[in-house]
Amino acid sequence: MMEAGQSDYEHTGVIIVDHGSRLEASNHMFEQFVTGFRQTVSFRTVEPAHMELAEPSIATAFDRCVNKGARRIVVCPYFLLPGKHWQQDIPEITRKAAEKYPGVPFLIAAPIGLHPHMIDIVKSTIDHRLALDRLENQKVEELKSRKKSRMDNEHST
Repeated sequence: MMEAGQSDYEHTGVIIVDHGSRLEASNHMFEQFVTGFRQTVSFRTVEPAHMELAEPSIATAFDRCVNKGARRIVVCPYFLLPGKHWQQDIPEITRKAAEKYPGVPFLIAAPIGLHPHMIDIVKSTIDHRLALDRLENQKVEELKSRKKSRMDNEHST
């Protein structure tokens, strides 16, 4: 797969869009991800957007990209699999946002889906949870052992 050239990056704004949540903590985690992504790439700008339920919206992010000099926008869904949001909702919302900027084309990227790194990510997530479980079990066993020692000491005195 050929990588985009540096000039592609210099003129491209990226909007990473998730569903959006009523839970502010979820929206904040997503925005932290976008900040980390922004720090590792050379695009003109990278903006977070929530499809619904929270700000910034796709329209707000589109405005920000154009105002920062982007001449083309790539909307990248932060979704695992294709569905109605990817096929219909995000393109329609983006089309409406783009109406203000007739000279600025946009592209919709595919969802993360079957990307080969997803296998490693899922395995890492499971391994992490199993490691936490081992630690939790060790702590429980240590507490039981201390309690038993205390009880043994109390009975022997």
